[in-house]
Order: sequence, then structure tokens, then C-alpha cells
Amino acid sequence: MADHSPGGGPEASEATTAQEGDSLLLADESEALADADSELRSLQMGPGQHAERLDRALVELVPEFSRSYLQQLLAQGLVSLNGKPALKAAARVKAGDLVVLEMRPTLQSQAFRPEPMAIDVVYEDEHLLVVNKPAGLVVHPAPGNWSGTLLNGLLARDDKALRVPRAGIVHRLDKDTSGLMVVARDRATMDALVALIAERKVKRQYVAMAHGAWTGGATRSVDAPIGRDPRNRLRMAVVDLAVHPGKTARTDFLCLEGSEGGCWVQCTLHTGRTHQIRVHMASLRHPLVGDALYGGAPVGALQRQALHAYRLAFAHPVTGDPLEFRAPVPDDMRRALSEWGLGYNAP
Repeated sequence: MADHSPGGGPEASEATTAQEGDSLLLADESEALADADSELRSLQMGPGQHAERLDRALVELVPEFSRSYLQQLLAQGLVSLNGKPALKAAARVKAGDLVVLEMRPTLQSQAFRPEPMAIDVVYEDEHLLVVNKPAGLVVHPAPGNWSGTLLNGLLARDDKALRVPRAGIVHRLDKDTSGLMVVARDRATMDALVALIAERKVKRQYVAMAHGAWTGGATRSVDAPIGRDPRNRLRMAVVDLAVHPGKTARTDFLCLEGSEGGCWVQCTLHTGRTHQIRVHMASLRHPLVGDALYGGAPVGALQRQALHAYRLAFAHPVTGDPLEFRAPVPDDMRRALSEWGLGYNAP
């Protein structure tokens, strides 16, 4: 099978990057692989491995596998040392020790495979697709979500996706953000789309439902760098680049409607940082409805962050023709808006 591992290209839109590096398998993930094909391999430690850490000794004896993968086997009890389970990677071995490994495929190795699913395709030609992603669908395999992602669906839908890195995905939306994404169907188109995004020639607009009455002028622009929150590494935050690492970020906001309880806002991205709209809205003290990570709370049945990528516009990377697409606001957001007496200006 072709290599579809992540790589290359800037992340854009309300992007959520995959966690870096290999991650140890969770217990339930290990169970999911219990019936997978496995191979028992016996190894004997030689003089060169004497007094070495077990994981390092295994790397020397099984060089075709990464140390991270071998540590996963150790953590899952799939390695025995002299007939007893070996759970500690730092355990020291001696010359003559016998090690048995049960080699199982990792969820990472199985992640990039076709999985048929319904995909809402808004536009398609021989070079690209535009899809309307529903809330709740993960875009790309990552720890905790090694299957059932948009990438898996694209691989099943289109044979051409098998020959393009990441199945042609050039930007991402958070799991609970709905809306439009463009996907390349060949490598040349993918490279061209990545360049357009880097040059900020792909116009991306969102609508968001946020807490707090909007005050002042209808328009605001937030030009504030974003990086990892130094107090909580699971979050992003507006940061001072002189003190903390981060990247410049700019979002323009237009209040479409407002009430005492909250506001209905159009958001225009000029950069594509992780959680950009969510962070910038929270910095204005208008956290998104349903966005618990940044201070939001549910409204009615709407539990997810109230963010929808409703407009996508760019010049076709091959023909040069102007393309513009709009996706209607999902029903769950419309119902929540109606509870506040808003939504008359919903696209």
C-alpha cells in the first residue's frame, strides 16, 4: 500500500494538528487489535546487549521496527523476558537472556485504510473535491481516532486518493466544527492548493454563536499571536512572542445579530492557526457556545462548539476559474439560535 502518513504543507482554517510522535496504545485500542495477525519472534541477548536497557537492546536486535513501536509492545505486555512478562523498557538485560515478542500491527499502521462512509460532496472535478464536513467527524487519524475519519472515507470513495499524501487533505477543521473543506485529487493540485493557502488566497469565512452581548462597533479585528497555553498544554492561547513560542494570527469579526444573551458573528480568517477563531473570540470575552475548552457553555441541545465554515472561495488551481461555495448552517445551530431569537441572517 502507498504511504499516506501525515507530512508536508501548512495547516489552515480552524485547524487541529495531529499530535506529534507515536503514542502508546490505549488499553481499549490494544483490545481492538487482539484478533489481528501477529507473529512471535524469539531473540537471545548477546554480549553486545549485556547491561543494556531492554528497549535499546530490542532496537539493536529488531532494527526494522522503531523504538517507539517496541515500547508499545512492552507497555501492552507483549514482550517476555526469560519466560516472564517484561513491562519496563528500562529493565537491564544480560547476555544469554531470552526475549519473546508478540509482533502486532499498531493502530497507526492500520489507520490509513479505506472505510466507506457517506460524504457530502458539494463540488467535484478531476482535480479536486469540496466537501461539507458534519460536526463530530474527525478529519485525520490521530491518537484516540485511528479510524472512521474523513481521510478513511476519502480513501474508500476515490482510487486517486490512494496516490496523494493524506488523501489530498490540505487543511482541517476541528472535530466539532462543521463546514466546507477543499480536498485535492492529485499531487500537483495538492501542491498548488497548499501554495494558495500559504499565500492567503483561499478565502474562508465562518459563522459562530458566542456568549455575551456584543458592544461597540459591528466589526472588530483581532491581530494577536497564538501558541500553546503555558498554563494548560491542551489549550491554545493568545501569547506574547517575546516570552512564549507562537505564530502571528489575524481574524476579522462582524456581528450579524445580537441579544442580551449572546451574538451571531461572521468570522474571516487571514491565517490558519490551531483553534484560531475559538481563541480570538475567547480573548474578546465572547467564548463560543458549547466550547467548554475556552469557557463556553451549551445552549439547549447544542453541546458542541457553535462554529460553521459556511463560505469557501478560491481560484481553481488548474483552470484559474473563480470558485465560491456556501454551506447552510446546520440544524443544531439554527435551533440554538432560535432560542436566543437570532438566526434571521443565517446564510
